[in-house]
Amino acid sequence: MATGDAEGVAADAEAGYELGTMGNKMPGMNRIGIVGAGAWGTALAVTARRAGRDVVLWAHEPDVAGAITAMRENAAYLPGVRLDCCVRATIDVSQAAEADAVLLVTPAQHLRAVCRQLAPSWRPGTPAVICAKGIEVATGALMAEVVAEELPGAVLAVLSGPTFAIEVANGLPTAVTLACADADIGRALVDAIGTTTFRPYLSDDLIGAQVGGAVKNVLAIGCGIVEGRRLGDNARAALITRGLAELMRFAAAKGGKAETLMGLSGLGDLILTASSAQSRNYSLGFALGEGRTLAEVLGSRKSVTEGVWTAGIVVRAAERMGIEMPICAAVDSVIDQGASIDDAIQALLSRPFRTEGI
Repeated sequence: MATGDAEGVAADAEAGYELGTMGNKMPGMNRIGIVGAGAWGTALAVTARRAGRDVVLWAHEPDVAGAITAMRENAAYLPGVRLDCCVRATIDVSQAAEADAVLLVTPAQHLRAVCRQLAPSWRPGTPAVICAKGIEVATGALMAEVVAEELPGAVLAVLSGPTFAIEVANGLPTAVTLACADADIGRALVDAIGTTTFRPYLSDDLIGAQVGGAVKNVLAIGCGIVEGRRLGDNARAALITRGLAELMRFAAAKGGKAETLMGLSGLGDLILTASSAQSRNYSLGFALGEGRTLAEVLGSRKSVTEGVWTAGIVVRAAERMGIEMPICAAVDSVIDQGASIDDAIQALLSRPFRTEGI
């Protein structure tokens, strides 16, 4: 990012902080803990501060916490975005647990271990807002199931939707789903982190919000492969549409609601992630479609590409539940089973014709 762009981002952020600080601050939910200082965790720290909250941001890496403290910037994961002095970085996870609500923004496969670190300091009744999108490979558990096991005193919520971290940090308009079974706590969370440009829509469907955020990553890899193979916009549109049908079947079998998957945490997140080079999953698929190997792509990245982990576990779960998910299975065959991309595409195109529907 050019110097001028960085200065503009800083100016916009400062203006947002001033606006948020003058806004209403709900008593009892003014201190937000954020566990995970990657790009998304850092962006959420920025928007929570913009909403007028005091923020404690836990970083696994001491150098990341040190850089935020010294330079007011997370140059490793979200360069060019200034962090207000009221965003306090720490490597002591118990300090994040002392907040009025805690946002869990670690990679999905590390969430259980981090929750175990949090458990000794966790206060019963504290909301745990799950911002990780994925399914635990070792157990097949959704993220809320993981948190419920490790933090049994937490009030569970899920934040999901079409979000690129840099756009949220820069204050560009964004809408998300915030799912919470307790309506009063859900509304308090919306008031605590919502701003004029970061707009949470309340839901009570934690399962649907989680499934949408997890499965769309697998479908986005497939869309990237289609683009990398130059199969055309028609093919990508067809894959998104039929992929949504797979996502809805999976969610329904898990107990999720169809309307959730037609909203921000389902269709909205799928459209964004499956159509933009900013998406880690889409860009990985694109590179595979162009002929690069999975090892080459992953070796060049610092951030986690969750769809790589999720593909196999989704397909195995679908098989156990008797659900057809041919697109996810094709992605899994390429990612985990060594199938050639051309063979996976041919298998999809050779499927019998059928009536359209979920």
